[in-house]
Amino acid sequence: MTPRVDPTVAVLDTNVVLDWLLFGDARARPLAAAIGAGRLHWHATAAMRAEFEQVLHRPMLAHRGHDGGRLLEQFDRWARLHPAAAAPFAGASLRCRDADDQGFIDLAVAIGAGWLLSRDRALLALARPARRHGLEITTPAVWAARDAVALAAA
Repeated sequence: MTPRVDPTVAVLDTNVVLDWLLFGDARARPLAAAIGAGRLHWHATAAMRAEFEQVLHRPMLAHRGHDGGRLLEQFDRWARLHPAAAAPFAGASLRCRDADDQGFIDLAVAIGAGWLLSRDRALLALARPARRHGLEITTPAVWAARDAVALAAA
């Protein structure tokens, strides 16, 4: 039996958040529009926020001249923050080979998210077993195509 999930709830990995908030990547625009319109609710943990802040200070991004404070305000505005990390998920079939990414899976399963959006190969490799838990792990582009179809049908 597939667990009950909410198709309006998503967890975004750090690179997807960077694509959206820092780089303004065109592929993230449908995602930004859905979150802004309230059709999709982004959930994150305090640890995910801390990782985002840490990444903003890495030398490879320092040359961009971004306003880290403004980006964190955007994070806080749009993310529904869970103060503590989700309890580790017990399902062996959803163990990420990159331990740093396991928290995204754990949160998504714990809150019944319909989506985990990522471009990370280690997370995307779990797409098939995640479906048994009602979770779709996919890229923002694939999610956007599905969202466009759903909106057209509505």
